[in-house]
Amino acid sequence: MKNTENIAAIILAAGFSSRMGSFKPLLPLGNTSVIEKSVRMFESAGINNINVVVGYKSNELLPILKPLKVNIVANNNYYEGMFSSVKAGIRIIEPSIEAFFFLPGDIPLVLPKTITALIAAYRGNSAGIIYPCLNGERGHPPLISTAYKDTILSWDKEGGLRSLLQEYEADVLDIEVEDQGVLQDMDTPLDYQRVRESVSGYVIPSVHECHRLLDNWEVPEQVLRHCQTVAQVAERIANSLAGAGYTLNHGLVLSAALLHDLARGEKNHAQVGAERLRRLGYPEVAEIVAIHMDLPVNSERVFSEASIVYLADKLVKDDKIISLEQRLRETSHKYASEPLALEAVTRRLSQAENIKREIEKAISLPLEKIIL
Repeated sequence: MKNTENIAAIILAAGFSSRMGSFKPLLPLGNTSVIEKSVRMFESAGINNINVVVGYKSNELLPILKPLKVNIVANNNYYEGMFSSVKAGIRIIEPSIEAFFFLPGDIPLVLPKTITALIAAYRGNSAGIIYPCLNGERGHPPLISTAYKDTILSWDKEGGLRSLLQEYEADVLDIEVEDQGVLQDMDTPLDYQRVRESVSGYVIPSVHECHRLLDNWEVPEQVLRHCQTVAQVAERIANSLAGAGYTLNHGLVLSAALLHDLARGEKNHAQVGAERLRRLGYPEVAEIVAIHMDLPVNSERVFSEASIVYLADKLVKDDKIISLEQRLRETSHKYASEPLALEAVTRRLSQAENIKREIEKAISLPLEKIIL
């Protein structure tokens, strides 16, 4: 018997997508759509019994779904919320099915290996509910035994499936996985942009992978805190620019900010760190790390990922956010007897000030209101 036999998947694609503003299942993702990405993921994991619950805009979904090897489940009560789609999907589960996955239609980046790991855990344990977790945080899709089928169908309390599963916490098994996709949903346009970045062709380490790299390289605690604060500042700036209509690769900004000082303490640490990242197969991140100290004038595209990391680094001393004016006063005093060093620092801060000024024009706010 195959490990995946008698295991089903239920993909929920019936909601309004109200926060997104566009119908999420049909949004493009790489060379496919969000809904097709989810279906293909389960297929790659060996799941043959795949059910897609439709409701809102079902007439637009059907032409996409019919060529796929899926069961189409109509939820005429989709306006009642997600739990109505959960029940619709469960009702058609065949008696031979012993467990099923639930995947909301806005979580398309789960890896097939995660599905395989959850099934293996289900086969090897008596737990009836298996969650994938990343760094201790539960994600999707849970794998649920059909022993709970009747309970779910009769459940009428507040909170839907989440509150029901909380009643059976003693039956839960959490499985730690190396898969950022279990937590990566698409509620808003910014979420969608980040998901698209994940399949854009860039090879970018996840936040979890960045922390693992910093740990492997034994980056000192004070440098780690600095990198984390720089990442927070850079992410806030990138989010503000996204809100003003500027397109940036947020994953690239965050990863480069977290890793920019990974070789701090070594001579030419920016170049040393960049070379380490190139050897690991992260050339885009390496390029930003290489120039985080000195941004080339001919590369100073104000709203680039590199310029945001450059500015964020200048706005953080140790692990504290400071103004560029304060930074200039402190460095002017520090290097008062070293004219060449003072000239270099002054040039860097002047460049950062120019970037800051242009960003403030774009977002129509003082940067301090965003980063503090």
